[in-house]
Amino acid sequence: MGSIRTWSLAVVAGVFVAVVAHQRSNALADAPEQDHSTSFVKTLAAEPSYAPAAAAATPAPPAARVTGLPDFSDLVAEDGPSVVNISVVEKAQHAGDMGLGQGGGDDPLSQFFRHYQMPQQQMPPSRGIGSGFIVTSDGYILTNAHVVSGAAEVTVKLTNRREYSAKVIGVDKRSDVALIKISATGLPAVHFGDPTKLRPGQWVIAIGSPFGFENSVTAGVISATARSLPDENYVPFIQTDAAVNPGNSGGPLFNLQGQVIGINSQIYSRTGGYMGMSFAIPIDIAMNVEHQLMTTGKVERSRIGVAVQEVTGQLAQTFGLNPPRGALISAVEPKSPGEAAGLKPGDVITSVNGQSVDRSSDLPAMIAALPPGTEATLGLWHDRKPVNVPVKTVRLEDTPEQSARNDASSDSGKLGIAVRALEPEEQRQLHTKGRLVVEDVSGPALAAGLQAGDVVLGVNGAGVSTVAELKREVERAGHSVALLIQREGAQIYVPVDVG
Repeated sequence: MGSIRTWSLAVVAGVFVAVVAHQRSNALADAPEQDHSTSFVKTLAAEPSYAPAAAAATPAPPAARVTGLPDFSDLVAEDGPSVVNISVVEKAQHAGDMGLGQGGGDDPLSQFFRHYQMPQQQMPPSRGIGSGFIVTSDGYILTNAHVVSGAAEVTVKLTNRREYSAKVIGVDKRSDVALIKISATGLPAVHFGDPTKLRPGQWVIAIGSPFGFENSVTAGVISATARSLPDENYVPFIQTDAAVNPGNSGGPLFNLQGQVIGINSQIYSRTGGYMGMSFAIPIDIAMNVEHQLMTTGKVERSRIGVAVQEVTGQLAQTFGLNPPRGALISAVEPKSPGEAAGLKPGDVITSVNGQSVDRSSDLPAMIAALPPGTEATLGLWHDRKPVNVPVKTVRLEDTPEQSARNDASSDSGKLGIAVRALEPEEQRQLHTKGRLVVEDVSGPALAAGLQAGDVVLGVNGAGVSTVAELKREVERAGHSVALLIQREGAQIYVPVDVG
């Protein structure tokens, strides 16, 4: 009996399974074809997962931050007509002016030519090209000073091929900005952007006439901002990799909104052509120059009479300044606004009228932009604490700055320098009030770059005039010493790690 029951149950179960399988097969056959895969996927989702747990938890890849390259064609079509080509004819020179003996000199050959009234040869005038852009609809145009400086004739050519003779309104060689004007109205003027909001990596385009190829467009990105260049203390340049070549000078640098953010001015090159580094004058500085040239025909800048240097990490640690920032004062001119305000070597200027000074190269342009006679508020890091100091600026003259010289005395122990005292006659010859001069260098001082002949002025902001004072201040300084020295007419701080 038991075996019969077992056999019967098995038969019933087999029939039941066959019926269910038949019904499921019919259902799948009646369903649309795409639903087969859908059902299969849903079934897999419903079934227990046998894949490793880590695979299910794999995060989705991050969204791309750069989705594509920009198309500049609309920008160029709309703003390109504001860019002009500039050609200049420089003033003709006589052969004597070129040093060929027929000028107005007192040498015997010149006197011979003058006595016998020999005709002077006139050299053919040289020609140059550049670029510019229209800033007002009535014909004012900005370009570089080096494009039109000394020109006898300036011709402006628009994109519609109209040509105009231009008048030079003013030239400012310090910023390399010039303002010229043509007699025309209804011209397409550019729009201006804010260069203070630029960030490295943003797209820019340059339009100009490289090598005379008019209205050429090149594109690149902002490589850096507030870039300081040798002998260019009053312009924090915008660095880009947009291709700029001779003839681009004076042309605009546009952002993607079609706003001018700079004037293409210089390139870094060992060949005379583009090598991946070009520099533009920020448009806010250029507009300040333009306003002054338009209203007065000249540009005035301010100064406070201090020499500054960069605040390195080691110097910041020495002065207790964190994070490193600002402009470290290395020298204060006698009878200058800085001296009247109580500024001292070792003070760090961290702001001007509330505007932060991040690097020492920021300060000259910020002070120069103020009208002479302005009372400015300097944020200082003085004696390891922040203070505010008022200072009244004076006009920046086109004269070289004067600086002092210094003296020294014997050995300074762990610093690694041997110094000696200067005699009064030596001080007079050097025009200095300093007392200590370096005779020999070794150890930490040698590693820091000190040299024999350097004049020691102070340690960590404290002046020193004797060997005893130098030793005392070095001992007080701990492991890091900021040594104020004078070398070749300039005062600088040198950080020395004394261990």
